[in-house]
Amino acid sequence: MSTDNSIAAPAIKLPARLKARFPVLRAWAVHIYTSLGLLAAFLALRALFLGNPQEVFVWLGVALFIDASDGPLARRWQVRHWTPDFNGRKLDDITDYINYTFIPVLFAYRFEMVAGAGVWVLGLVLVASAYGFCQEAVKTDDGYFTGFPSYWNIAVFYLYLFHVHPTFVATALGILAIMVWIPLKYPTWKSKPLRRITFGLSLLWSLSLLALLITFEQAPTLLLWGSFAFPVYYFVLTFVFHVVGISRQPSAPAY
Repeated sequence: MSTDNSIAAPAIKLPARLKARFPVLRAWAVHIYTSLGLLAAFLALRALFLGNPQEVFVWLGVALFIDASDGPLARRWQVRHWTPDFNGRKLDDITDYINYTFIPVLFAYRFEMVAGAGVWVLGLVLVASAYGFCQEAVKTDDGYFTGFPSYWNIAVFYLYLFHVHPTFVATALGILAIMVWIPLKYPTWKSKPLRRITFGLSLLWSLSLLALLITFEQAPTLLLWGSFAFPVYYFVLTFVFHVVGISRQPSAPAY
């Protein structure tokens, strides 16, 4: 006699028509999820106009999370295959340009992080970033960005929290803008050398950014400098990979 008294849960059966359409609906759900980054952008702009710097970066952080998570979903669910007439990459690029470049530039202007002639550097950042987004090889098939990626949200975030002089802000942003045109390859978490180390450090860095968002201008000095160690590591890794030839291997644009 069987002693198993468990009752198997009935399988959920979708109507045949819905089942056939499900992959398409799921693909569109990913596009809708990506577009939520535009809602985050609107709320960040609202906070900017209200003069709330911390809230601006909270919403930019939300946009960053969406951008980091929609790509894996799109690949897993074959979004390009199921919605061939809709270019999700364009939607992603538009959203990223607003959140990674345009709003951070407005932030620097609104909160007077630059002054005098340094204001024109913000225009250079807008142009340089647009150039970067329009490059076919901005992302390569071996897991790199070509030219300085549009991490203007991160750059402005740290420059604001460090309370540096406007001249230094303009100089730093100007140098980074010029680096967009220099075809140096910057690693991503997909880059194979030191991939696990970089990924692990990026997770710790993400936690430090969350802590900085919470504490913001009252952030402990140790937390701020400890968090800034990862961007330093990232730039050092970029230059080391270039010098030893790891990132100079032939590559093609990633689509």
